[in-house]
Amino acid sequence: MWVGIIALAALDAETAVVMLLYLDLAYEKARSEGRMVSYADLAAAVDHGAVQRIRPKMMTVATILLSLMPILWSAGIGADVMRRIAAPMVGGVITSFIGELIVYPSVYFIWRSIQLRKTPLFPDDDGAADAPAVAG
Repeated sequence: MWVGIIALAALDAETAVVMLLYLDLAYEKARSEGRMVSYADLAAAVDHGAVQRIRPKMMTVATILLSLMPILWSAGIGADVMRRIAAPMVGGVITSFIGELIVYPSVYFIWRSIQLRKTPLFPDDDGAADAPAVAG
């Protein structure tokens, strides 16, 4: 059982790093283009980064699940040991799928919104922006 959990943790860590990379790239692109002026812009950037990972993550999950099904249904010698390794992987891969596509982007949005709240582009609690005056 622990071997399956360790393998799952490694897989989830790897895919989480890739998801954070895509979220950071989408954020930096929107920021460099000057499209980071509201929380809606931040949400759009996070959505854009997360959507790019749906197909690769679905393909990874489908491949892992299809490869683990014969192990779960096997009845030969050593099948009981292999099932204990494969069972946590099945549940964990599904959990990882949900986590990567829902939880990680949400946490990233919260983290970036806290950082952006400290910048002059975002309004204070009273709704007034503290943007510096542009001489012109």
